Amino acid sequence: MNRKFYLSILIVVVALALGANLVAAQDSFNWRAHEGETLKLLLNQHPYQQALVGELAEFTALTGIEVTYDVFPEQNYFDKVTIDLSAGSASTYDVFMTGAYMIWQYAPAGWMEPLEGYINDPTKTNPDYDFEDIFADLRNSEMWNLEAGRQNLGQGSQYALPWGFETNALMYRKDLFDANNIAVPTTLDELVATAKQLNDIEPGMAGMVVRGSLNWATIHPGFMTMYASQGCVDYDDNMVPQMNSACAVEVTEKWADMIRSAGPDAWTTYTWYQAGSDFGAGKAAMLFDADILGYFQNQPDAAAENVLGNIAWAPGPLGPDGALRTNIWIWSLAMNAGSQKKDASWYFMQWATGKEFLTTGAVEYNMVNPVRASIWENADFQAKMAQQTNYLETFNTIMSNDAKIQFTPQPLFFETTTEWAQALQEIYAGADTQTRLDELVESLTIQLQDAGVIE
Repeated sequence: MNRKFYLSILIVVVALALGANLVAAQDSFNWRAHEGETLKLLLNQHPYQQALVGELAEFTALTGIEVTYDVFPEQNYFDKVTIDLSAGSASTYDVFMTGAYMIWQYAPAGWMEPLEGYINDPTKTNPDYDFEDIFADLRNSEMWNLEAGRQNLGQGSQYALPWGFETNALMYRKDLFDANNIAVPTTLDELVATAKQLNDIEPGMAGMVVRGSLNWATIHPGFMTMYASQGCVDYDDNMVPQMNSACAVEVTEKWADMIRSAGPDAWTTYTWYQAGSDFGAGKAAMLFDADILGYFQNQPDAAAENVLGNIAWAPGPLGPDGALRTNIWIWSLAMNAGSQKKDASWYFMQWATGKEFLTTGAVEYNMVNPVRASIWENADFQAKMAQQTNYLETFNTIMSNDAKIQFTPQPLFFETTTEWAQALQEIYAGADTQTRLDELVESLTIQLQDAGVIE
């Protein structure tokens, strides 16, 4: 009897163990779970996109998921994304490149799939993904509760995954600075004076080149970094525009004076491409823009002979309180809420933002800056970036200070920030700064009231 009893117990234990193993097997992550699916990507023409396309065969070999894609140049890429997403279930694409600012327009419209359910599901996310390895400020910048206000970032749903990012830094011609005994500017006044000095020293060369076209992107790199470092804000806690504050007027006047006195003649046409091209061609002594823009211009296929190897990096000038508040741009991947292949899309997204691909992209391609802290500790990546004068030191300084999206999230970001750029152009052309910024604030206030953002 005892023998039968113990035998029965043994059978039960074995059955429970087998059942537990079966459940564990069913609940475990499997890269081949969506083998045979085909995804379509919408991509912006960019070095990050080139790295991705170069490694897509590795993803297909790992998962059995085929990937097709369309690539569009940046001047019409975001229009293409907006048009496609607005088609809803008739949309063509499963996953798309985007920026964090776009979340403020796309998420309230229901066009972006919230991702936290995928990230937190062990059957859908591989155990080595390590989401926390992505810099916290980047992750939080793409988490939003759909309410306007700076305090609302880092709350709510995760609408995109950081993929690569740009800090905005000062890039300068080290050879010119050394030859003329010029110190790297550390205040706004020094920045303006240095730009003018270099403009006088080098006839035919702009002392400073920055973006100036009639577009929201004119505001977000160097200008917003300097604006925030000086202690200015775009909106107060009640979402009332602050572009006409005493702080904002001072920064805007000095920025416009710098460009007028030391910038390129056709500044109002300058996008990131023109600004970077001028700098790489030796037509400008300084560039205040995305740090990676200087990196791309410091390559043999881009830089003029006298420029190659002579580009150096420094953080933007400090504010009057000694603060450095750098605005950032985050290239990201998001899932179309209208996709019919969401689980397979998530497999692609976690692979494309995972450690293995991003390390390959950073070391073997030009995916700088990587979004994962662990890659900045990678010896091969450090050796690669050490060839760029003060790049690593500048990055570390920026990231150890207040590097984040300095804008306040709100659904009319693109319209209102483009109007801000228009005001900057008109001040550059001679309009009174205070008067023009008062007009800007009045216009933006009406727009935000009509949209229900403020009462």
